[in-house]
Amino acid sequence: MSDLVITSPSNQRLKDLISLRRRRARESTGSTLLEGLEETGLALDAGVVPRVILHCPELMLDRAAGAALVERARGVGAEVVELGRTAFEKVAYRQGPDGILSRVAAPGRRLVDIELPQDALVLLCEGVEKPGNLGAMLRTADAAGISFVIAADPVTDWGNPNVIRSSKGTVFSVPVAAASVDEAWRWLAEQQVPVVATTPDTDVAHTDVDLTGSVAIAVGSEKYGLTGSALARSAHRVRIPMSGKANSLNVATSAAIVVYEAVRQRRAG
Repeated sequence: MSDLVITSPSNQRLKDLISLRRRRARESTGSTLLEGLEETGLALDAGVVPRVILHCPELMLDRAAGAALVERARGVGAEVVELGRTAFEKVAYRQGPDGILSRVAAPGRRLVDIELPQDALVLLCEGVEKPGNLGAMLRTADAAGISFVIAADPVTDWGNPNVIRSSKGTVFSVPVAAASVDEAWRWLAEQQVPVVATTPDTDVAHTDVDLTGSVAIAVGSEKYGLTGSALARSAHRVRIPMSGKANSLNVATSAAIVVYEAVRQRRAG
């Protein structure tokens, strides 16, 4: 049987996909949009099974690679739908789409379902607002081999298409969860994972604390940093030495610096 072909940008199925740009629709359906050949390939590597994969050969820069990815998704059970260029550009959320778009289950797990490995390295993001920052931290987490990333009281959700795009799809390769601040801290305490909080209000450098063994590195919101409650419950407070006039770095940059100090210490050990 031939694949379904949609050419009209007003098709109802496309309207349903477009609705997933809204958080309420993502949460009510438990699904989100995944766009891009590279991102979709990484998600498939991580075991994600698209509910449907939409492709537009006319927009593919590498038709052979695009066709191979479509067949790979078909092989794991995805419905395959071909779109005309106008229809695809209507549903795509990025400029310059490459002709691959999927509907997948929204990323994220429950804290109770997470089993941490020995000497786990966890990243705790409290109140982070910008999808681009969450995505950048996920790329760091993937590269550094972080065990788990928790978004505590997040303003955005893991399924936000801009989180997926800025993470280059690593939101599917790194275990992630969202929880309230209290739930996150209680879970970390139950797992006996001490928390190292990043803040400019301390004299302890991030290089002066032992980051080997099980540990969680905590970063706060872009504007306010970690809350007083989070700082009070942390085992250590550390700062990144600053020589300029500003007293802080972008939250994703701060997370990357401290995470890679943990990586350095573990490799040295």
